[in-house]
Parts: sequence; structure tokens; C-alpha cells
Amino acid sequence: MSILLAFFYFFYFAIVGVYVIFLPKVLAMALYTPSEIGLILGAAPLVRFLLPFAFLQYFHLDKKSFQLSIMIMFLSAVAFYFSIYHFYALFLSNIGLGIGMSLILPYIEMVALEHLGKEKYGKIRLFGSIGFILVALVLVKYLHSVHIALLYLLILTALTAVFAFVLVLRSHQGKEAKKETENDIQLFAHWKLWLSLMLMQMSFGAFYNFFTLYETAHGISLEMTINLWVFGVIVEIVMLYMQGRFLHFNLLSILEVTIFAAVVRWFLLFLYPQNFIVLFFAQSLHALSFALFYSASISYLHQFYKSKVLAQQFYSGITFGLGGFAGALVFGYVYEYFPAYTFLFASLIAFGALYLMRMWHLDYKA
Repeated sequence: MSILLAFFYFFYFAIVGVYVIFLPKVLAMALYTPSEIGLILGAAPLVRFLLPFAFLQYFHLDKKSFQLSIMIMFLSAVAFYFSIYHFYALFLSNIGLGIGMSLILPYIEMVALEHLGKEKYGKIRLFGSIGFILVALVLVKYLHSVHIALLYLLILTALTAVFAFVLVLRSHQGKEAKKETENDIQLFAHWKLWLSLMLMQMSFGAFYNFFTLYETAHGISLEMTINLWVFGVIVEIVMLYMQGRFLHFNLLSILEVTIFAAVVRWFLLFLYPQNFIVLFFAQSLHALSFALFYSASISYLHQFYKSKVLAQQFYSGITFGLGGFAGALVFGYVYEYFPAYTFLFASLIAFGALYLMRMWHLDYKA
């Protein structure tokens, strides 16, 4: 099971690498405006946000729905390839891709945490970071046309679908996964926690969608920008390998530290967009602001809620979904009209996340 999980994470986050590093550049090459790029990239996160509510009322993320999500993901990647120059078709294809990917990951995360535990989880999850790095290093050498990146996206999606399908079969061989009958997710009662997580991911909208454009616009070459991406993921891998020892501490305190790291990181990118030393230091904070934050978040939700699968779905929906959508949309307009202040605004949003997480920590001593 561990080997299958490693391969799944490798290919899944290789898709994410194509999506967040190269897709904004690809869409710019296809002559979309920054605001259009924000709308297109915001479609999938919006679907991620809405889906958990449907599963809360009408559906259950079981074997059948998981297999259906695999098919939706793959077919949407095929449609993505052929609709690149058609805004509305591309928008709909991205929605389909968002549906598939947003259903697959929470289910696999639940399987991984149950099978590995939070201490060993990071050592398997780091294979996703390796996939992210490799696709960045390879694709930057061959990104000569729009369709090359989309071909990579299609191939990686097919491989992800294969390993996801095998994983779901293996996870049901021993015993059928238990359906959760109790729902203890209280979004309004726990709004400080969920809004903090959402704002943190929203602040990443500047980074995921516009970091490549931002740095190349400041005279940094595409190759050096990719090196910055890769360095960030390298420190992420180191953290994922070591994080088991940190996750034994108070998870809410860890979340506060990691959010503060994001505040500093975005502010440094605003102040020094051309200083290589500062840029690499800012990217080193990816170990905290992404790797440790992500693992501490899902570990905390897994510990705090009894409805573990639904909690992971809502985490994906509210952070990568609503936060990703808001980040893509807002920073699309910010970058179009006030590009120099993109990461200053991101830093302020992350500070709001830090304030709310502190308030939540005071309310719920863990």
C-alpha cells in the first residue's frame, strides 16, 4: 500500500506542478489576459468549495463515487487539451478537472492517514514533492508551445488515474471502508478555524497563479524562476521527511508559526522581487508555510473531528476550493492593475489568517 500511495502522490502532484507553475504562462501564451487567467484558474477551486456541501446532504464519498471521480478527472484532462483556445470550453474543462481532483485527494488522504499515521505520512507524501520537482525541471526545457504543457498534463492525469484506481481496489480488499454516520462538522460554530485556513490558502493565490509572471516581469529568467520553484519544493521534501517529530507538539501552535512564515514570505517577495538571496530565503519558508502547515492542518482536522473523510473534503473545498478561487480571482485583478503590490496584499491576507488562528487557539486550547 505504501508503494502505491507513493506513486499516486508522485503523479498527482506532478499534475499540480504543471498546473501551478506552467499553466499561467501557457494561458498567457494563448493570449488570455490576467483577469481571464484568474477566472479560468478559479473555476476548479470554486467547484472544490461547493462539492463537500453536496456530499454533506446527498452523497457519500465511497468506492463508486471515487471511481467516477477518476473518470471525470481523466476525461476533463482530454477536453482541456483540445479546448485551450476556447475560453468557455476551457472554463468548463477546468471545472471537470477540479471535480475529479477534489474528490480523489481527500479520499486518498484519509486512506494514507489511516494506513500510515501522521508520523509516517510525510515520508510518503514527499514523493508528491519529488514529482512536482521533476516535472518542473523537465518541462521547462521543452515548453516551446502551448500544447506541450497540456500533453504533459494529459499523460500525468492518466497515470494518476491508474494508481488511484488500483489504490481504491486495494483499500477495499481487507475490509469495506466504514461509512461515517456521525457528522460533527460545524462550519459556523468553528468559523475562525475554517476562515483562517481559507485565508491562508487565498494568500497563496498570488504565488501559485502569478509568481512565474511576477518574477519574469521583474527581469528574472524563466529558468531561474523555475529554480526558485524547485528550491522551494526541495526544502518542502526535507520538511516532509522530518515533520513527524514536530507533529507531536501542539498542532495549533504549529499552525500559528507556519502562517507567520507565510506573512514574512510574501512581504519579502514584495520588497525584494529581484534580490536572489532574499528570493531563495523566501522560498526556503515554503518548508513551513506549505509543507508543515498542510500536514499540521489535516492532522489537526483528523484529530479534532470524528467525521474524518468529510473533514478532509471540507478542508480541500474551503482551502484549495474557496481559498483557491478567491485567490485566483482577486489576484488576477490585483496583478492586472497593481502588479507591484501583489505580494503585499498576499502578506496582509496571511496576517488576517494568523489573527484568526490565534483567536481559535485561545478558544480551543489543545
